[in-house]
Amino acid sequence: MSFLDQLLPNVTPIWDIVWQSLWETLYMTLATGLIAGLLGIMLGIVLLVTDENGLLANPVLYNILDKVVNIFRSLPFIILVALIYPFTRLVVGTAIGTTASLVPLVISTVPFFARQIQNALLEVDPGIVEAAQAMGTSNLDIIFRVYLKEGLASIIRVSAVTIINLIGLTAMAGAIGGGGLGNLAISRGYNRYQSDVIFVATVLILIIVFISQAIGNYLVKKVSH
Repeated sequence: MSFLDQLLPNVTPIWDIVWQSLWETLYMTLATGLIAGLLGIMLGIVLLVTDENGLLANPVLYNILDKVVNIFRSLPFIILVALIYPFTRLVVGTAIGTTASLVPLVISTVPFFARQIQNALLEVDPGIVEAAQAMGTSNLDIIFRVYLKEGLASIIRVSAVTIINLIGLTAMAGAIGGGGLGNLAISRGYNRYQSDVIFVATVLILIIVFISQAIGNYLVKKVSH
């Protein structure tokens, strides 16, 4: 018996399941990140421009969206999964499995990311926005050429934070039947008292987090110079 077999006696026979779980976690993270990223940026921009000091101030619309974002950000993920169970079945055809987990993951991530985007864009120097307005720049150009361009470093920074938060959500999704490393840690590790399985699942999740953070830090440095 090799040293690895002695160290991880319950893991070595199921490496294929471990790698499958890793792929499921990456799939949930990347797919949700892409969908929620696009929707979150759009919602964050709408929150920015409809604020009382925004380019297209609309207090009624802003207050509605603000309340919706706050409500969904406040809901614990597990409760959200149960709450939208019928909607998930309607969209995917089932409420269990890796693909089904994308629905609550997206719904949970979009409000969080949208608020992060709004706060990131609010850091853009108002003087630059005012100068663009004085030059007759259209609102659409101000959004793309001023807010998104000048706030790019902040956008990348909050995106990295959101991805790390999302990885944690995928682990919870796995714990309630969504697959991935969270499911591996609970079904194979916790329920069967196999601590080495829990250890490996945890290490793999941490590696994904560290890589995500490293990529985010690298991109922030690149756009900041």
